[in-house]
Amino acid sequence: MNQEIIEAIENKNLIEFNYDGESRTVEPHCYGVSTKGNEVLRAYQVDGYSSSGNMGWKMYDLGKADNINVLEDTFDKSRSDYKKGDKTMEEIYSEL
Repeated sequence: MNQEIIEAIENKNLIEFNYDGESRTVEPHCYGVSTKGNEVLRAYQVDGYSSSGNMGWKMYDLGKADNINVLEDTFDKSRSDYKKGDKTMEEIYSEL
């Protein structure tokens, strides 16, 4: 469990990290363990590389992420289309 990610969610700080070798910046909304047993982050990507070319909702397997950095920049609130209680997570450590 990563306490910095939990605090980023609680304080609505943006998170920047490398994922599959590419930089991403996200608004973290839910952090926990997937039904497959992986540590994961449900977040809204606002900047950086996207293989689909789209920003938006993504599920990140944190085992594929490195250089995780909580930024001082914040976001205003939970996105209106966010659904609490992510069904793809077996255990939720923190969520908006």
